[in-house]
Amino acid sequence: MDDQGMDRAITRIAHEIIEHNEGARGIALVGVLRRGVPLAERLADKIAGIEGARPKIGKLDISFYRDDYARHIMPVLHATDIMFPIDGVDVILVDDVLYTGRTVRAALDALMDLGRPKSVQLAVMVDRGHRELPIRADYVGKNVPSSREEDVRVSVTSLDGKDAIEIWDIEKTAGGAR
Repeated sequence: MDDQGMDRAITRIAHEIIEHNEGARGIALVGVLRRGVPLAERLADKIAGIEGARPKIGKLDISFYRDDYARHIMPVLHATDIMFPIDGVDVILVDDVLYTGRTVRAALDALMDLGRPKSVQLAVMVDRGHRELPIRADYVGKNVPSSREEDVRVSVTSLDGKDAIEIWDIEKTAGGAR
């Protein structure tokens, strides 16, 4: 998927969020660091353009909530930045790729430590399948069937210099996007 396809998907997700929540009042977008944050920002901009009001935005670091935390010698830590109470708010978690569901589980644990939202919904740019936990996305930019021998990568301009969704063969070390 190229930059235009990603923009169309983000626009569609923004409309779906507004429709499902009967507007933008009482919602907040919380991006899972790293790529979930710029995607949440773009969703907020689209929602603001449609509704005339920009939802609150937060950044969520799940480093200490991951079930593989003990395996990482030096996890990369970022700061959670949610400058508003989440109690009673419809929170839309935003992430780039939904795969096994373990990242979302960690994000839910981190979010619940901050308060009690009215609801939690999940928006992802890509759902690639292979779930290990009973988690599903409410809003999906693109379903990308993939094998476990592939890596699905979402690139965003603010971090990667381009917007794209690519499938990479894991075994190819010198690149190999298809």
